[in-house]
Amino acid sequence: MRVAVAMSGGVDSLKTAAFLKAQGHDVFGVHMRVLPESRNGRWDARKVNREKEDAVQRLASRLGIELRVVDLREAFDRLVIQPFLTAYRNGLTPNPCTLCNPAVKFGILLEKALEGGVDRLATGHYARVLPPDDRFPGYRLLRGRDPAKDQSYFLFGLDRKSLAKALFPLGELRKDDVRRWAASEGYTDLLSAESQEICFVPSGHYVEFLEERIGDAAFSVPGPILNTDGTVLGEHRGVFRYTVGQRRGLGLPSTEPYYVVAIEPERNAVRVGRARDLERDRLIVEKVNWVSMDPPDRPIRACVRIRYRHRAAPAFVIPRDDASAAVRFDRPQRAVTPGQAAVFYDGDTVLGGGTIAREGTQG
Repeated sequence: MRVAVAMSGGVDSLKTAAFLKAQGHDVFGVHMRVLPESRNGRWDARKVNREKEDAVQRLASRLGIELRVVDLREAFDRLVIQPFLTAYRNGLTPNPCTLCNPAVKFGILLEKALEGGVDRLATGHYARVLPPDDRFPGYRLLRGRDPAKDQSYFLFGLDRKSLAKALFPLGELRKDDVRRWAASEGYTDLLSAESQEICFVPSGHYVEFLEERIGDAAFSVPGPILNTDGTVLGEHRGVFRYTVGQRRGLGLPSTEPYYVVAIEPERNAVRVGRARDLERDRLIVEKVNWVSMDPPDRPIRACVRIRYRHRAAPAFVIPRDDASAAVRFDRPQRAVTPGQAAVFYDGDTVLGGGTIAREGTQG
């Protein structure tokens, strides 16, 4: 096959390209240019992009494959960064990878690759894809074999057409084996550091990015920190600095720790409570995408994962007519965070997922 490999400069995409080339496929690398220019000079996007592209080019040259750089900054800003900023304005804690994968990587980038005569787009995700069978009418998304590195959570938003064109060669491997391979092949000194949590925030501090891109006073003005009964306990430094489940940085002396239990941007308030106040046995998931199955017409049993490092918990998933779903857990879960993804699993199979709705719409 002719395969385009999305290369970031890290070990996972490097191993993906090497693995496919060793199998005899016609492989070339593609690198997405996505970093926006800083508006206050905190970073030099041209310099950072150039250094990254040079690093990826060195890896491609060492592998003996072509590298193409695709400038997706405009699309990335529109499809990932702007929704990211809007979510924080609305008191949510978004996960930009769940936006990027379906809209940019397996959306625009895949489309460009297919137009260029490519058969598949491969990435270094630790996930698996199976072809249709009697139970699942389309291609099926599965967890990666390595439970410590499984990244299927970030891919629930793919549609079946994209899934049919996706390759995840690392899905059967373990991260430690990939690292050992890189060391044995002498790639260690050429590799970039492990991917940052947010690829478009060079400093790694998302608050700095928010301060720069949303500079209005209403967004960063201090406001009250409220107890669950409405008592004012202190003052926050801007609601965007807080997320549900947060314990540190509240500045509230107490014999029993406080945790953020809700963000209320309409009141410019942060609400806190005790550990027991974080537990929820139900939530609403919006914009549900059923990646491996047709939308169900009745409640189904699934294990639901409410953040990347959360252990999926048994629940009923109850589909609704507006492309949303209610989730009712068998046991309460800690720190249900609006804006994060809730992903539904049947064993290793990713059934679908969506975005956790704001507190107050949970049913």
